[in-house]
Amino acid sequence: MTSSIQSHAASGAPLAGVRVLDLTRLLPGPLGAMHLADLGADVVKIEDTGAGDYANDAVRALVNRNKRAIRIDLKHADGVATLLRLCREADVLVEGFRPGVMQRLGVGYEAVAAVNPRIVYCSISGFGQTGPLRDMPGHDLNYAALAGVADQIGNAAGPALSNLPVADLMGGTLTALAGILAALFDAARSGRGRHVDIAMADGVLAHAVLPLAGLHQHGQVPLAGQGPLTGALACYGFYRTADGRQVAVGALEPKFWDDLCRLLERPDLVALHRSGDPATEAALRAELAAIFGARPLAHWRSLFHDGVGCVTPVLRIDEALDHAHFRARGMRVDDAAPSLQLGCPVKMTGFAPSEPRPAPSAGEHTDEILRQAGFDASAVAALRQAGAVG
Repeated sequence: MTSSIQSHAASGAPLAGVRVLDLTRLLPGPLGAMHLADLGADVVKIEDTGAGDYANDAVRALVNRNKRAIRIDLKHADGVATLLRLCREADVLVEGFRPGVMQRLGVGYEAVAAVNPRIVYCSISGFGQTGPLRDMPGHDLNYAALAGVADQIGNAAGPALSNLPVADLMGGTLTALAGILAALFDAARSGRGRHVDIAMADGVLAHAVLPLAGLHQHGQVPLAGQGPLTGALACYGFYRTADGRQVAVGALEPKFWDDLCRLLERPDLVALHRSGDPATEAALRAELAAIFGARPLAHWRSLFHDGVGCVTPVLRIDEALDHAHFRARGMRVDDAAPSLQLGCPVKMTGFAPSEPRPAPSAGEHTDEILRQAGFDASAVAALRQAGAVG
């Protein structure tokens, strides 16, 4: 890695001294690289000299903090040479192009490993680098759909769209992080890197544990709306309040159901918990809907203030960020310019994330990064003149 044990100890950051070249765009790759940056890695965001990362400004600001930025034209021979030079001192390269694109540009895994055998090279794509669907385009809902996961997200009315794209984030971001960190650990021992092939469809399918358990247990995958966590149980679901808000009831266990019935002053409902009878569950669901629908959210927040009965309000993101618990956990970063940021979710002893640097503008640190890589002023000027960097 690019730093000494002493600098690692001084910073306390677990990834201090690790250099990451981030060639990804939009959401899964940039967010994963940002998690690495939050944990101390020096992440260099590499964009082309044209459109670059075309994520909208708000998303760009939220998934690229703590990075430096350079622009390189990989369709230019000098641009390819520049990237390969940066790869010499890098520990990780992350890319999110369609399979085969990096090879055609001359910076595939084999070319990069030839100049730096210890580099961890991670490719994130929809369906992976191999297989009959490797070249098929798609988005989050396509990956989740073909992986059998979209079928499980929703209720009896059908699949639901989510503003938390699970295939992108769970299948792409988090699975890529696991692969990168495992390969990085091994490279530190062996001196050899690896090509980490992450398919978002694979990643989201690999986490479909409960539907697969249903298949093993009953011989068929439970239909959305008919599983215990998707609508079959009245004790587990959302209920509308008098002011049009929602409460989340998660009283799966008898002790929580008993507490809920006690606070609602409805001891007659205790015996109906998880009855196993669809008609009884439907009637109980209607009864709970009437109860929760008779009072506003503030009433239920007060009654269930400490989570008794596993009843919580359904908060908006802005309300969650104002919640005392998430503030105490550092999940709201108020001082992050130019706007509010979500905090680092990884807590560990001996390390506290520093005040975040804002997402860089495209090519903001081009000269600095090239000088650090050993280019002198005239070489940088020549690269700019040729259009190889920006």
